[in-house]
Amino acid sequence: MFLMKATHYSMHLEFRHLRTIRAIHQAGGLARAADILNMTQSALSHQVKGLENQAGVELFVRRAKPLRLSAAGLRMLKLAERILPEIDALEEEFRTLKSGKTGRLHIAIECHACFEWLFIVLGLFRHAWPDIDVDIRAGLAFDALPALLREDVDLVISSDPSQIDGVIFNPLFDYHPTFVAAKDHPFASKPFIAAEDFRDEVLITYPVARNRLDVFTELLIPARVEPRGQRQVELTAVILMLVGSNRGVSVLPDWVLRNIRTNNDYITRPLGPQTVTKRLYAATREEDATKPFIAHFLRLGRSEPVKLQRD
Repeated sequence: MFLMKATHYSMHLEFRHLRTIRAIHQAGGLARAADILNMTQSALSHQVKGLENQAGVELFVRRAKPLRLSAAGLRMLKLAERILPEIDALEEEFRTLKSGKTGRLHIAIECHACFEWLFIVLGLFRHAWPDIDVDIRAGLAFDALPALLREDVDLVISSDPSQIDGVIFNPLFDYHPTFVAAKDHPFASKPFIAAEDFRDEVLITYPVARNRLDVFTELLIPARVEPRGQRQVELTAVILMLVGSNRGVSVLPDWVLRNIRTNNDYITRPLGPQTVTKRLYAATREEDATKPFIAHFLRLGRSEPVKLQRD
């Protein structure tokens, strides 16, 4: 509802009034306008009279045939033609949102290596849901889960589930953090890599906190082992280049290492003696998990990365 104020009166102008002015102008008379608005001619005439009483001016030249708008009515028509298309568009947007055809999927990633499979998933998702607004934010420089609760993002990729009211951690897939080194590294003869093996090694990692690196949370911190050095590198390709040049060793998710399994420049070994297994999750707000497009993203997130692990 609009509230139009003058110096000596207030006028309450509603969207239905604007639609009435537009319909009468388009129809050229009350009878046809009443049909357009799906109301009786008597009810329409009563509405117009009440609006004119509020405005204090006539909105129509009643002696004209067809019925014409007065100067005041034309001013109101101009307002209707400016505002109503925006209102109609907003109503249509709300209808499509309700049907699940449009919406927003802003993703925060706490897993630095997840870009390796996420772009594949989003490529398939985009074809199925072209009207969904998709964005990606690396959740490494801010607290992703509080951002999820604030509705700044809609989904968080994480390997660290926790109990948060209103948040569901939807399981995606399991993966194995895997040791990788150059082909002539002394560990080539070992069946698995233990925490103690890192004491004399330069460990090359992504530039994130240790509590977000599997090699530290699952192996080194529990064993109270510190590597000889740590080098942080942003890109997976650069990590592998440095490892292949014997500048250090690394631990990466198994899906990242799919392209070097047949490359004789590298060796890969499980972290052991019992192979370390981690699970990746997609955290969503509880009320969003069943939205059709989010449910489809979750299905893709469960199936496509597994294909990379098997390739």
